[in-house]
Amino acid sequence: MDEELLTIGAFAARARLSAKALRLYDRLGLLSPARVDEASGYRYYRADQAERARLVALLRQLDMPLARIAEVVGTDGGEAADLLAAYWADVETRVAGQRTLAEYLRGRLSGRSSEMYGKFVVETVEVPEQVVITETRHTLADELPAWIGASLGRLEEAARECGGVTAAPFVLYHAEVSMESDGPAESCVPVADEKAARDWAARHGRAWETKVRTEPAGRLAYTRITKAQVAHPQILAAFEAVEQWMTEQGLEMAGPCREVYFADWEASGPEDPVCDVAFPVNSAETSSCSYGTLPNAHLRRVSRRGAPVSGGHGGPPCSNEVESLGERGGPKG
Repeated sequence: MDEELLTIGAFAARARLSAKALRLYDRLGLLSPARVDEASGYRYYRADQAERARLVALLRQLDMPLARIAEVVGTDGGEAADLLAAYWADVETRVAGQRTLAEYLRGRLSGRSSEMYGKFVVETVEVPEQVVITETRHTLADELPAWIGASLGRLEEAARECGGVTAAPFVLYHAEVSMESDGPAESCVPVADEKAARDWAARHGRAWETKVRTEPAGRLAYTRITKAQVAHPQILAAFEAVEQWMTEQGLEMAGPCREVYFADWEASGPEDPVCDVAFPVNSAETSSCSYGTLPNAHLRRVSRRGAPVSGGHGGPPCSNEVESLGERGGPKG
């Protein structure tokens, strides 16, 4: 049987790889020798393992994570091709986001920040006291969109037991969410019945880190953005535009900022307003308007498959709930 096996040197030459690479693949569990001599520790390979060795090397050139390489090489035919296609679609999405981020950073570094901020209209709004049910999680930016969708879905379902949803759901950040910082982030849904909400939280609090609280009334500085602008890094410019406006108005941040999602995400087009980027601020003599309560029948579930990655702006990304908003020019009254 030994005559049918190749030494690591002979196999490396056939696979057009180095012996060092083959030892690495063995250590990573991607390509194990057909036999290892117990006395000498020498590795021996079958000739037909060369194709797998080359495939592993090529997949590593795509910066594919080891776990996904193992999936691809462990699958036959069309399914392996589908796994590769899915991975590459993820890569292209990430690169597209990085390209947009690079453009955004070029604008900042070239001194065009004021030009970017100028397209955002910033206003203030009074926020009434409300009862909210919340779910909190420490999460990095790449996991944030999926968690937002799942958590808001759970909270909106729970709201049925709490007298119904009374205003738009929102996401607040107690600290930055990025690839280096994990928040935490908090999904929030305003509800009608505080007692029912506290009963619900007592039953489910440990499972999903849920809680109920009454948020005090306050004032927000906010700007309204479209679905296209929710994407990272465009949303960063919105946060920074509000912060710059606050500085110009002599206002100070009175709590962490938020994103309020008041529209049906799936039904909205790229240019439709869907989100308010907002900061709680201290009182000042500025023009303002008040939120009105939107009837429950008009509150749609916000599907968040395309949820934003929003951490990384100048301040910690919000801690009050808001009512649903109307058209640009002021919240619905």
